[in-house]
Amino acid sequence: MYEWIAKLTSSEGEQSRLARILPIFPLWLLSLLCSVIAYIGYLVARNGFIKCVETNLADVLGSSSKRKVKALTRQYVRNVVFTLYEIVFQSSRLNEQDFELQGEEHLQAAQELAKGKGFIIYTPHVGNFFGYYWYFTKRFDCLTVASAGSPELKPLYLKFAALGCKGLDYDNVPSMELYRALKKHIQAGGVIFLLGDFWRPSFPLSQFFGRSTRTPEGAAMLAYEQQVPIVPFYGYRARGFKHRLVAGEPIVLNAVEGRATRAARAATNLQLNAFMEQVIREQPASWFYWFNVHERWEPDRQQIQA
Repeated sequence: MYEWIAKLTSSEGEQSRLARILPIFPLWLLSLLCSVIAYIGYLVARNGFIKCVETNLADVLGSSSKRKVKALTRQYVRNVVFTLYEIVFQSSRLNEQDFELQGEEHLQAAQELAKGKGFIIYTPHVGNFFGYYWYFTKRFDCLTVASAGSPELKPLYLKFAALGCKGLDYDNVPSMELYRALKKHIQAGGVIFLLGDFWRPSFPLSQFFGRSTRTPEGAAMLAYEQQVPIVPFYGYRARGFKHRLVAGEPIVLNAVEGRATRAARAATNLQLNAFMEQVIREQPASWFYWFNVHERWEPDRQQIQA
């Protein structure tokens, strides 16, 4: 996956030329072009990248047939190609009309529940998550946490930073400094957009798809400490370059448990992981991490209790 991204981001001059030329073509033709590139990529990478994605899809989803797994893999590659095209060549021409929001009332409810503070939008890496963050920055004072340490991914983050999409780099900002910045932002009424399916070996132990893994607890910690709601959210590609955004009912953590104990955070993390798992099962071809999800499972698959 990162090799594909590196090839797209390695030549800024070529990107600029293509970015000027491509918009003159109609969207239906660009959509067809992306579909053709995706199909070629699927065929060319059959023995490496594609095989790994198929293995992970079959392993995690369990009961899916071989035909279904192959179909999902082709859809996955298609979404990756479309998303990379949108980020690399269309990021400066994003249009809010390309994003249809469902659940506006839940965002309004979260604002009311926050009582002058901000709230947390919580999502897995599905669809064009770069574009979804951009969409919310048009509506709220947003801040996110990303990982721009990879040389392949950094140019993509810089494109959105240039559009005013603010972010903190998890791998380069000290953890306490990062947490203080998030806390200050939410106390000032800002919205924090958190991608909950990041993995690092230093994260707390939790459960995901019935397996032991490590997931961040920053959202649970902030929500308990600041007594602000968490809005579960996801988006997916409805067709071509059009996206459907879905905001769920706010999760309000009991103020009595506001001490943010380790047990309370762990229980909330299980709840949030269950939400992300449900999204991925409903929109499996939209999840970014099928190419390396096998790297995050704990070898003993120890069961974690809420």
